[in-house]
Amino acid sequence: MSLISVLTDIFTWWNGATVGTRFALSRGGEFVGEDEFGNRYYRMKNDPEKNAAFGTERRWVVYAGYAEASAIPTGWHGWMHHTVDTPPVDESYAPRAWQKTHRANGTGTAAAYRPKGSALSPERRRPAATGDYEAWTPGA
Repeated sequence: MSLISVLTDIFTWWNGATVGTRFALSRGGEFVGEDEFGNRYYRMKNDPEKNAAFGTERRWVVYAGYAEASAIPTGWHGWMHHTVDTPPVDESYAPRAWQKTHRANGTGTAAAYRPKGSALSPERRRPAATGDYEAWTPGA
């Protein structure tokens, strides 16, 4: 390992597993599964000696690439937040017809939503006034 990769592992929490995460894995972290985006999920059983501060099973994810919490699929989200006890790899989870696939949050990027009339929209023209608005005047 180069010095730069070691420093990156120590000081960047948003780019893969940190030193603390690797330490937790070495103390008994158990690999649970991987989602379609390449995110890897782990848990540490509720062992009073290893995990006394949490009171329940500790669960975490090591993101594939940039750490963005919205990149966790629906089935894994329920498991991560202790809504369900069974991880999606141990059951046949199929998303409902009304559930949409993940789309990255585009806020602050070129892919951000820019409604009609926004100063940043490609059109840059506000829609014409319809005449249904009357300005308020104080004391009138």
